[in-house]
Amino acid sequence: MRIAIGSDHRGVAVRHSIIELLKRLGHEVHDVGAFDCGSVDYPDIAATVSQSVATGEVDRGVLICGSGIGMAIVANKVPGVRAATCHDDLTAEMSRRHNNVNVLCLSADMLGERLIDRMVEIWLTTEFEGGRHARRIEKICEFEKRLHQQQEQKAP
Repeated sequence: MRIAIGSDHRGVAVRHSIIELLKRLGHEVHDVGAFDCGSVDYPDIAATVSQSVATGEVDRGVLICGSGIGMAIVANKVPGVRAATCHDDLTAEMSRRHNNVNVLCLSADMLGERLIDRMVEIWLTTEFEGGRHARRIEKICEFEKRLHQQQEQKAP
């Protein structure tokens, strides 16, 4: 699987650890930074990863910041992206099983390395159930499409 990964300055160490895990699991990793611990704006990193997912350049994305929340907010602005901040095994599993989440957002400050590794593995291996959940995802896609059309009509 092709996976884009990015973090702000607070998530650099966690990102490096996840990259090693992803490579050990045989995935192709696209690292978009941040490449040092100097302050960066998380929206820039989140937008890059999310756009890579939305365009199909990669299959999924992983974003890390202090809480994971800011990254999820930005990622969910990109049409076609379904991002969730997960904090345990169950949220990682259910984000895939019921919501077909394609961008996993994680906290660098509130989660331990073993838990993060387990969550990433669960998230990567859990299949989307489809069925009634597919209908709901389709409604989300239709909503995105309507909003996009409305915005285009308002543009000068």
